[in-house]
Amino acid sequence: MILKAFKFRLEPNKEQQVLINKTLGCTRFLYNQMLSEKQTKYKSKDDTKLKTEKEYKIEFDWLKEVDSIALQQARIDLKTAYDNFFRKLKAGQPTNLKFKSKHNPKNSYRTINVNNSVRVEENRIKLPKLGFVKFRKSREVSGTIKSVTVSKNILNRYYISVLCEVEVETLPTSNKEIGIDLGLKEFCITSDNEFVSNPRFLRESEFKLKKAQRKLSLRKKGSNRRFKQQKKVFRLHEKIRNQRLDFLHKLSTKLINENQVICLEDLQVKNMVKNHCLAKNISDVSWSKFVELLKYKSDWYGRTLVQIDKFFPSSKTCSCCGDIKKDLTLKDREYICSSCGLVIDRDYNAALNILREGLRIISGRDDRDSSVNIQALVCSS
Repeated sequence: MILKAFKFRLEPNKEQQVLINKTLGCTRFLYNQMLSEKQTKYKSKDDTKLKTEKEYKIEFDWLKEVDSIALQQARIDLKTAYDNFFRKLKAGQPTNLKFKSKHNPKNSYRTINVNNSVRVEENRIKLPKLGFVKFRKSREVSGTIKSVTVSKNILNRYYISVLCEVEVETLPTSNKEIGIDLGLKEFCITSDNEFVSNPRFLRESEFKLKKAQRKLSLRKKGSNRRFKQQKKVFRLHEKIRNQRLDFLHKLSTKLINENQVICLEDLQVKNMVKNHCLAKNISDVSWSKFVELLKYKSDWYGRTLVQIDKFFPSSKTCSCCGDIKKDLTLKDREYICSSCGLVIDRDYNAALNILREGLRIISGRDDRDSSVNIQALVCSS
């Protein structure tokens, strides 16, 4: 059993929109109040018990108008933020945790399915306090509903993400194994000598985005014209994001369906984007999201994903004889081996080495040349 989310566009009526907006405001207010209280007690080292959402309801009577479980989730979210700090999952001081703003382009709240309070009937979903709300049903919702997240963006569009516990059938076993070298010129190069071009969605829309952002900078803060221009900028960013996600989902699904073992490098993207010459291109190509998709899809469908060490010299190693070319530079697009005379595309050579190393890790062998018959394949071609 796995947890899987189904996201849809909500179509609430005017009364439901008002109640959703109230719930968003109440959860944001409660989160900020509890955060302020926590910060005050943290600074003064006061160990007294913090107020619960029930006590806040007595103090602020209008909090009773919205879903009580959504208010509980706001408290849980704050507790998670503090737990992450003390577990050193996030940097900074707990007193520097950000307050939620109503001017944030996207606001959301979460509620739990208790006693079948959330259920789907055809193209409607029942939510606490809201009743049945219409949504654009693009696919069937399967499994047991655990929770739902209702969100609203700057364009006043409402969305719902339904988290379900479902049982996924593993894919039939495949005999194919593949190594992937991620790049910027090409999105990825596989050990099957397949070059997947980099779509560069941000670069394609960069002129329109610059023009829209330039207009936004000239608008007076707080004016209606500025708010309208903000919507235009948001639409462009949303389009780029959707294009990128669509591309990554289709490519990752294709790789998962066709291959039993997928090998790739463990890239340190956070360190790589510190290079200001390549930071925009690295962010645009979205390697981290691609690897994230491959990870959970491989878990779902019974595939094996192997990430080799980031210090493994995949580009500098000859895929035929194993010789390491230490003087290889980024300008060298072809790998020419001085030992065996192999001439091969640099990235294709790296993909073959990644596959060999990944299979060696799976088999647990110490010898780097006996795990796969790539050497004979390359040398003979």
